[in-house]
Amino acid sequence: MTGIFEYASTNGAAVGWAVAFVVFLIIEGVTLNSLVSIWFAIASLFAMAAAILGFSFVGQLTVFVVYSVVLLIATRSLVKRLQSRRGKDPTADQDIGKTATVIESIDNAAGEGRVKLDGAYWAARSADGMNIEKGAVVTVRKIDGSKLIVAR
Repeated sequence: MTGIFEYASTNGAAVGWAVAFVVFLIIEGVTLNSLVSIWFAIASLFAMAAAILGFSFVGQLTVFVVYSVVLLIATRSLVKRLQSRRGKDPTADQDIGKTATVIESIDNAAGEGRVKLDGAYWAARSADGMNIEKGAVVTVRKIDGSKLIVAR
């Protein structure tokens, strides 16, 4: 095992791929695990192995590109699932059941209405379709994107 590390330390390309690996990991960490560069980090390890095995730079680059593409394709569905889970605000359900004050009359037909909830202003719609006048106190029943669905 020591022979591999000695060879890697004298092989500039292997060291370069090791540096690339660390840089891609740092980028991944800075982007808060958004799965931006993890595939490139892993592909860098394969390219580093290719450098240690004596592949030409073109061969190393080919290994890097091929493994990056394969890893991207192989994990695409996993990434989509993770991103769709992240899309939903985990704290959004905490607003359900809270009371808000209508600051602009709610009229579903006109697509109008705003409420103030915990100091934040939200577009709002009536849960039962009835108009709700300005100043009324309502209860949040549901969150639909950036709109609160409210009822008296």
